[in-house]
Amino acid sequence: MKRKFIITLFLLIAFIVLLCSLFQVNENEYAVIRQMGKIVSVDEKTGLKIRIPFFQSVEKYTKAMIVYDIPESDVLTSDKKSMIADCYVLWQINDPAAYIRTLGGISLRAEERIEAATYNALKNTISAMTQDDVIASRGETLTGKITAKANSDIGQYGIKIVTAQIKTLSIPDDNRYAVYERMISERQNIAAGYEADGLAKAQKIRNETDKETALLLADAEKEAAILKAEGEEEYMKIMESAYSTTDKTSFYEYVRGLESLKQSLADDTTLILDADSELAKILMGN
Repeated sequence: MKRKFIITLFLLIAFIVLLCSLFQVNENEYAVIRQMGKIVSVDEKTGLKIRIPFFQSVEKYTKAMIVYDIPESDVLTSDKKSMIADCYVLWQINDPAAYIRTLGGISLRAEERIEAATYNALKNTISAMTQDDVIASRGETLTGKITAKANSDIGQYGIKIVTAQIKTLSIPDDNRYAVYERMISERQNIAAGYEADGLAKAQKIRNETDKETALLLADAEKEAAILKAEGEEEYMKIMESAYSTTDKTSFYEYVRGLESLKQSLADDTTLILDADSELAKILMGN
């Protein structure tokens, strides 16, 4: 019985030691292993892991991105215009050992460094630009510059800023109206430029259309003149063929004379004719 008790106790102790030796590394987290307070390894592969029980401890830190909302701050542009920037930051741990060594693994300390670095990056970036340039470049270009400058100040802390986004970039009330007026004026100038360009293009199209129309009309008139000349030529050939003999010519002259006489007597006109004229010969039956 004593032997069974000892074996059972040994197995129980071995089971407890085994349980204390195992730990789980989950998806999207770091496992930092300490021995006597000193970091001996960092494990980030998912799965069941083993450690030396009672001598080694495990601390876990997330790999996920963390949102930190930075308070609004005033910044000056290069032309000494005041602007109000409201930002937020997405950050994450990329070196747990450095994060623990420099910041004690405390997220509040990390966010203090992030806030200071982001504000300095925002101030330095905007102070090198005019207000108009800042307004024109809002978006990924400005965000990229601020993010890169902020990361250069916090790399030693084992953290990185994934992105420093500007939620709002507004103008103080005292000069907001003047800026809006200038923006309206600039956009009106741009619209006038587009309108002038459109009118110039429209006039060019009209000129080209008029030119094409004139060329088509000239070609049509030329073709019509050619067809008319050919028709007249054909008509003369037909007439020449129709009156090619003396009898036909005499008959033609007789008919023309009758038509002329008819027109002359249309309005009770009195005609005085020479006895040898063609009309007199017709009237006399000669």
